Amino acid sequence: MQCSVCKEKPATVFLTHIENDKMHKVNLCEDCAKTKGVDNPTTFSLADADLLLGLGASQEITQTPGGADLKCPRCGFSQADFKKTGRLGCPECYQVFAGGLEGLLKTMHKGTRHTGKAPEALRQLRDTTERLKSLQKKLAKAIESEDFEQAAQLRDELKQLNESPPPSAKSAP
Repeated sequence: MQCSVCKEKPATVFLTHIENDKMHKVNLCEDCAKTKGVDNPTTFSLADADLLLGLGASQEITQTPGGADLKCPRCGFSQADFKKTGRLGCPECYQVFAGGLEGLLKTMHKGTRHTGKAPEALRQLRDTTERLKSLQKKLAKAIESEDFEQAAQLRDELKQLNESPPPSAKSAP
């Protein structure tokens, strides 16, 4: 398999990027991989990821109004600096270059907002707590509207939920 960049040497580094259920593959020879910084993951940056995305990361920023001559007032970082390094200079750069970064991040990740992760037991505990609160509100409304059949069902459901062991106890050996 030949290198996707120089098209001369055999490829030894294979990169795959999946975007919108489409797979993009890039095959690089050793020299092109070193030139792009792929041999060292700490120096592989967004600008280098242009190969995978098929569009320039820096193009996203230059398409924003004033993108080419836009500079961060805090650190002086410019669009050209981003194009060279693929990294931003300071936290304020995210607001300054926000328009172009949003489109870029959407193509690279599922979204533009970090939602975080939680351990399974904690998620189950939160879900159970939310379910209890919801059932208690529904029970109060059913009693208020004198719908006693619904209230009895909700009471039984609440009792069953309260009697079941907490999620952390279920996962314990």
